Amino acid sequence: MRAVSKPSLAIEIYADPEVVVVNGTAAVLKCTFRSSVAVTANSPVLTWTFESRQPDSEFYRNPKVIFYFFNANQYLGETEFKDRVQFVGDINKRDASIQIFPIQFSDNGTFLCDVKNPPDVTGTTARIELRVVPKESLPSTNPTIIIGGVLGGLVLLVLIAAGACMAMKYRQSRYDYEGCTSLDSVNSQVAQPRKKQESSMESSRATSPSGPLQGPVIYAQLDHSGVKSSNPLQKMEPVVYADIRKN
Repeated sequence: MRAVSKPSLAIEIYADPEVVVVNGTAAVLKCTFRSSVAVTANSPVLTWTFESRQPDSEFYRNPKVIFYFFNANQYLGETEFKDRVQFVGDINKRDASIQIFPIQFSDNGTFLCDVKNPPDVTGTTARIELRVVPKESLPSTNPTIIIGGVLGGLVLLVLIAAGACMAMKYRQSRYDYEGCTSLDSVNSQVAQPRKKQESSMESSRATSPSGPLQGPVIYAQLDHSGVKSSNPLQKMEPVVYADIRKN
């Protein structure tokens, strides 16, 4: 029967290769890790070690532990860092970072971050080269340059806004002009048949009487000349007018 070998466990540790800090400020040394084994508050073992680059330092070529984390407890190492080192990481998030404040010129050197998460204990230690510099060595920013840049940005924004406004006004005026022209042409086309219709109506009104329609007026006179009468004045009857009107 052939034996099956278990895959080897290896923990991966990550850190910035170089950190530049101004003397007297706070330096955060970031260190994270990735493990194939579940991480709990009691499982990881964190170790931070310092090795100086200055020949007159006790840490020169003699790395010493400055911070130690085990079984959810923190332990501070050498006296020179004892009051200046603080754990700022989070084990549950696989973060083993520390902070050193205030930073000193004697801290120039190499900081080593090592993490063990049993049974995942094999891995390469992360190295951080810390370089402490005086404040004067950093490039200073001229306030005049900052103000000029801000003002230039504001002017550019104003110009862009003005250009956009002018473009919108131009498009609106052009749209209004084209709209009026098209409406005038449509109105002129509609107005012509209307004028013709009005002229025909006026001609019909001119030929037709303005008042109601009337029928012919008939006048009738009765003659009783054939009737004898003693009174000659009674021979003629009054005239009867018949007015027959047809609405």
